[in-house]
Amino acid sequence: MNCYKIKVDKLNGSSYQEIYPKAKGIFLRIKKRTKRKPYVRSLYFRKNKIFLDYFWQHLHQKNWRDRVRRLKFYPCALDLIRYSKIDPESKDNPNNFKEIIHRFKGITKNKEIFFVQIKEDKRTNKKYFISIFPEK
Repeated sequence: MNCYKIKVDKLNGSSYQEIYPKAKGIFLRIKKRTKRKPYVRSLYFRKNKIFLDYFWQHLHQKNWRDRVRRLKFYPCALDLIRYSKIDPESKDNPNNFKEIIHRFKGITKNKEIFFVQIKEDKRTNKKYFISIFPEK
């Protein structure tokens, strides 16, 4: 699977209190552009919208340590979603046959590999950014 090389840096910090306001600030800037659901457009999906609100619900189900680990890659994930043209690993969701899970692979400037998951509803073709996680 090919990697997309990210052009932005991941967030600096070691605690949730340092990283969360930075990541939430990035999200709020995107959210201010629309009156409805916040989204970014993806080159891979032919400039279709990828909605961002599911990620925050998913994130709050994780423990504090895992939240920090994932939030560090938030700006990298948005960069990957917007500009990547590399084919993801796609498969049907084993928990829901009406969905497809797309897993994109990215690499930061410091050679750290991470994954971004996007869920696609087969019926409506809407896409939702669900998760970010580093390789290890």
